[in-house]
Order: sequence, then C-alpha cells, then structure tokens
Amino acid sequence: MSGRLSNVSSKSRGDAVRILGIDPGSRITGYGIIELVGQKAICIANGCLRVGEGELAHRLKNIFTGLQEIIEQHQPDEMAIETVFVQRNVDSALKLGQARGAAISAVAVNLISVAEYTPMQIKKSVVGKGNARKDQVQHMVKAILSLGKAPAEDAADALAVALCHGYHRQTAQRAPELQDARFRRR
Repeated sequence: MSGRLSNVSSKSRGDAVRILGIDPGSRITGYGIIELVGQKAICIANGCLRVGEGELAHRLKNIFTGLQEIIEQHQPDEMAIETVFVQRNVDSALKLGQARGAAISAVAVNLISVAEYTPMQIKKSVVGKGNARKDQVQHMVKAILSLGKAPAEDAADALAVALCHGYHRQTAQRAPELQDARFRRR
C-alpha cells in the first residue's frame, strides 16, 4: 500500500468501512467522509474547518477540537491525510506540518488508523493524472460520489484523499487474489 498505515487497528463495520479524508491547512482544513460498501463509495459528509487568522497555537487547537467533533459524530474507521510538500515558502510548509500534526493527533487519540498520501498519488487516483488542477479534482469527486454539486475546493481535496485511500485499500485487499490468479495461469 502506498500510504503508511499505523499499527492501530480499525473498527469493523461489517462489509462497509468509513474513511475520513483530511486536506490539512493552518487556516482552512478540509474534511470528507466516505463509506465504502464493496466497490461503491458513498459521501457521508464533507466541509471545511475555517480556523481563520490569529495565533497559530489557537488555530491548531481549533483543528484538533473540530476534528474531534467530526470523529465523534461520524465514527470513521480509518483516516487518510495528504503529506506535506514544500513548494516555495518553507514557513508555510512548517505551518502545514503543524496542522497535519493536530489532525493526526485528533484521530490517533481515538485509535483510528492513519494513512498518508502525496498530492500526486491522490490526484492520480481520482483524476488519472498527478498534475491535475483543483477544478478537475472537484469535478471528478462530484462525478465519482454522484454529488448534486461540486464541493468546496478544500472539501473536494479531502474527499479525494479518502477516495485515494479507499482505492489503495481495495487493491491491497485484492492483492492475494490477484497473486493467486497469476500463479494459476502458469
């Protein structure tokens, strides 16, 4: 599996698994929750935690407590989050890393497994190309989840993270089957 799963085991929901996707940000953190039932992904909830301006420590606390409320309300089994990448501004990357830490801590205290994916992995999983634009991600998320309208950018990104994890998860579960089928053909 491309993402890294922690050693914390996920809860069982029968054939369904509920995944919380997070697009971290120090001012806006997107979240999206999907439920996988077999091959079908269903959108349970999505939105943005707008923690605004102000002192970074206060914003990180708001990310943590906001995600705690979402976790309590929706009871996800697993979580997936986008990794940090440095484009131009190192200070922004450090703040993003701290926002990721607050988000990961919010799920870790609830014993939820955590997977991490690069922006390129997420875009490639959902759109088919790793350099997809934000509007392309929004469009594909809307289409895949059969939503009436495209979610806000950060929420769409978070749903894409959850979908990426779902796809990687399904592939990992099918890997033994695929391996067995390959050896049977020989």
